[in-house]
Amino acid sequence: MTDLSLGGLLPLVSGSQPASFTTLLEAVGMSPKWEIPAASSTGGIPEAPEGTTVLALRTADGVVMAGDRRATAGNIIAHRRIQKVYAADDYSAVAISGTAGLAVELIKLFQTELEHYEKLEGTRLSLEGKANHLASMVRGQLPLAFQGLVVIPLFCGYDEREDQGHLYTYDVVGGRYEEQDYATTGSGGMEARAFLKGAYRDDLSAEEAIRIGIESLVAAAEEDTATGGPDLKRGIYPTVVTVTASGFDEVDEDQVARLAAEVVEARP
Repeated sequence: MTDLSLGGLLPLVSGSQPASFTTLLEAVGMSPKWEIPAASSTGGIPEAPEGTTVLALRTADGVVMAGDRRATAGNIIAHRRIQKVYAADDYSAVAISGTAGLAVELIKLFQTELEHYEKLEGTRLSLEGKANHLASMVRGQLPLAFQGLVVIPLFCGYDEREDQGHLYTYDVVGGRYEEQDYATTGSGGMEARAFLKGAYRDDLSAEEAIRIGIESLVAAAEEDTATGGPDLKRGIYPTVVTVTASGFDEVDEDQVARLAAEVVEARP
């Protein structure tokens, strides 16, 4: 079995058949890469909706990941209910920030890559292997980043070998960094991180981590106009997921709504 714990690109398996779905498409002349858009007459790329604040934190049992629901285009709210947190596979999750359309397509391709590999190899890619491959995919979009169409994901998962959760952050050139306790990205990431710095503990239960994650997003929304806090009137709440030994699980909206109402009510 191919060892990909330290790999970036997925290698060839079964003779000449590529384990990378992207490589397979390129081999038959169907490259999934995006063309760099032409600049407009005003000298720039037209504004595209951007997703903002997402975060993740480790718990005693795994990881919790959360994201707000707002997407903006300049100073305009483009979408109020965009989803920014997704299952990468059964034991990992990925959240997006940056140019929303490209980010969602990147995540769909990432999900397909992991599924394609698992079907060929008969086993899941290691958690570090997934994190490394996502880094290579982000790096592949560098030409678009130079045009202002930046995609920066946040990745987390449960390592079945080590029986614990791990968090990974990325930069625009595909640099991958493992975080020990919590991680944030997006326009409100600094404010969310400042809140987590004071609220985080090593022994958090999943329920406590979910509440702290929501509190962090609320704190970010109070300082960053591109971050959407819970909208109790419209019934718009953060997306929150957990990844544990039992796998990926999206937290029930009723639970998120209850906690969000408590957090908003408790704010000074």
